[in-house]
Amino acid sequence: MTVVHPMAPCVEAVSMTMRFGDFTALDHVTMKVAPGSFHALLGENGAGKSTLVKCIMGFYHATSGGLLVDGREARIKDPSDAQAKGLGMVYQHFTLVPSLTAAENLVISRKGSAAVINWHRELAELEAFMASMPFRVPLKRPVSQLAAGEKQKLEILKQLYLGSRFLILDEPTSVLTPDEADEVLGHVRSLTDSGRLSVLMISHKFREVRAFSDEVTILRHGRLVGKGKVADLSDADMAAMMMGKSETAAPAARVKTLGGETLRLDNVRAHDRSGLKQIALDTLSVRAGEIAGVAGISGNGQVELMEILTGQRRILSGQMTIAGQPYTVKRSEARQHRVRYLPEEPLQNACAPHMTVADNLALRDFDMGADGTSRRFWLNRKRIEARAKELINAFDIRTRSPRSQIRDLSGGNVQRAALARELSGEVSVLVVANPCFGLDFSAARGIRDRIMQARNEGVAVLLISEDLDEILELSDRVLVMSDGQITHECAANGADPAELGRYMAGHH
Repeated sequence: MTVVHPMAPCVEAVSMTMRFGDFTALDHVTMKVAPGSFHALLGENGAGKSTLVKCIMGFYHATSGGLLVDGREARIKDPSDAQAKGLGMVYQHFTLVPSLTAAENLVISRKGSAAVINWHRELAELEAFMASMPFRVPLKRPVSQLAAGEKQKLEILKQLYLGSRFLILDEPTSVLTPDEADEVLGHVRSLTDSGRLSVLMISHKFREVRAFSDEVTILRHGRLVGKGKVADLSDADMAAMMMGKSETAAPAARVKTLGGETLRLDNVRAHDRSGLKQIALDTLSVRAGEIAGVAGISGNGQVELMEILTGQRRILSGQMTIAGQPYTVKRSEARQHRVRYLPEEPLQNACAPHMTVADNLALRDFDMGADGTSRRFWLNRKRIEARAKELINAFDIRTRSPRSQIRDLSGGNVQRAALARELSGEVSVLVVANPCFGLDFSAARGIRDRIMQARNEGVAVLLISEDLDEILELSDRVLVMSDGQITHECAANGADPAELGRYMAGHH
């Protein structure tokens, strides 16, 4: 039985409502985070999670309803007021100053620091503070030299240093390996178990919710649709509440269709983004009817790999081949070999935002005749719109009209539109990067099903993703990329996430 420390508060949102004009983002939501508990907040994009925590932290002032801290009404004027009342938040992206040390980041976060800082005294006090914590980071090391897991620990330590007794964690493991994620959340869990902290975690990873959370609150379309003890709910239960029972569906089945080698890179070398190191790909291959998943922590060469494969980064040496023939990523070659691409954030990288949905769906073959070979000088608007309507229906692209600007669509629908364009016609190779980044549960499920369908139809799929769960769900084979190289390869079936995480972190 957990002994509740008096410092861990009970925080309760009571019938909280937030309206923006005629739009209701949060509709009479009540949620109670018990003292010394680890509480998860789930919901798809747009469900109201961010609005709820912003109301708690004082970024927004709720239209109606209120907040109770230890049973007393708490009026939060702004985030500084929330901090003064012991409410803190660790954001999805790091807020640390990279050039400063961990100690300097902690001291400057404190209100009312002296103009001249006595560092001898500050370091002694910080060492004493660290000694009282279940984990620590090197105080004198610049943040830029810390690993991602250490940076996340420092963000949490900063909140504890500032006196937070209630902590909101917003997708806290999005940049961590599985080992780092388990370590960080394990430490936070120990703080709740000791009664020193109450935690509310926003997450989309059921594994982490199940491993660390006591209770869960689930929102959909701004309303409370489910809550309860995590031990009493299955993943299917939570998914059904998030999406609505009518929208849930089993993942697409995997069919055995493995064929011959299609895409291959041999001894490819290229400069990385800094220009100081090289991307060194000795061998990388994908067979027909296979998904080869490239896993890795952000910044280890995955962006450069995508740029090499799309012709945006010049290779210094080595060779790419498609079905044994040299491939230099010219448009004519991509058409000849039926190579298609879905880069990360397609609205920026694969679409023309100010053009219509129909025109974006036609970008790959707008200048070709109906036979797919002869070139046209004039655009066939009738054919472009008719084809757009077919793809909109086939891929469930939700748009008011084919003539709507694609920038007006939701992220999931932009992704569906880009995928619809790339998967229309005959396809031999599909290269995709972080296809579900920023998408909600339902949209991600649809995109992953389409990728699996392409694989089952004999397409060679190279999937580059920073989401290890996505890699393990979709891939037949896993390649780990670290420091610009492929450092490990294994079958996805039966792969150990912890072992993959160690390779991702560079521990070969």
